[in-house]
Amino acid sequence: MSPLVLPVALLIGLSLGALGGGGSILTVPALVYLLGQDARQATTASLVIVGLTSLIALIPHARRGNVRVGQGLVFGILGVAGSFAGAAASGLVPPAVLLTAFAALMLVVAVLMLHRTRRRATDTGHAHATGTAAPMLTWKPFTIAWPRVAKVVLTATAVGLLTGFFGVGGGFALVPALVLALSFSMPVAVGTSLLVIAVNSGTALIARAAGGVHLDWTVIAVFTGVAIVGSLLGGRIAGRVSPQHLTRAFAVLLIAVALYTAARSIPGLF
Repeated sequence: MSPLVLPVALLIGLSLGALGGGGSILTVPALVYLLGQDARQATTASLVIVGLTSLIALIPHARRGNVRVGQGLVFGILGVAGSFAGAAASGLVPPAVLLTAFAALMLVVAVLMLHRTRRRATDTGHAHATGTAAPMLTWKPFTIAWPRVAKVVLTATAVGLLTGFFGVGGGFALVPALVLALSFSMPVAVGTSLLVIAVNSGTALIARAAGGVHLDWTVIAVFTGVAIVGSLLGGRIAGRVSPQHLTRAFAVLLIAVALYTAARSIPGLF
């Protein structure tokens, strides 16, 4: 096992815990280029790692009352069809095409994360100014204006599709979607997105169960354990420090990994 695996797993956990997403997208390149797994094996193993890490990562957010269980579960259930469709489509795509598309996805995510940092300071400041003590978990009704229903359904389906196809959590799309579609504050969107990621990862993994992909459970256990430690540390960071600088630095790292992935995978298209 490459010595780089442990710090990468820690970084992925930190991002999930502090930002509610984005970090899981590094799991697939790490499994492919550091551990030599093929694209299908890596995207399937990533679902296990990301799903379990997200479940643990949401605990500190739940303690601060930033996990909306009802809305999160409904959002995740709405994405089930997308998860199954994405998992089915992934098995039909050549590995080189899958990794090239993954590189493009990483570039898109990096741009979205950089864009998000411009708005986070305002959102966080508003949340701190208006926030009140909240119970550990809240089960508020899934109340949205009817004109937003289509947006919520489409977004949930799209996130599920990404999860099933690429083996990523989709938190980079979830956080802004929860802010815009459900009017969540940024801390609540980050916490709730972890629950949705866990639901999407679980359904996508079920969809892939019949695919006959061999998984290295020792690698998955080590990777997940380190990522969970990172996620708990990330949860502490989210409660004390503005994650803007972390987001920018992570976006730059994503761009670098995307370019490396593209350079390795594009030649395989021809």
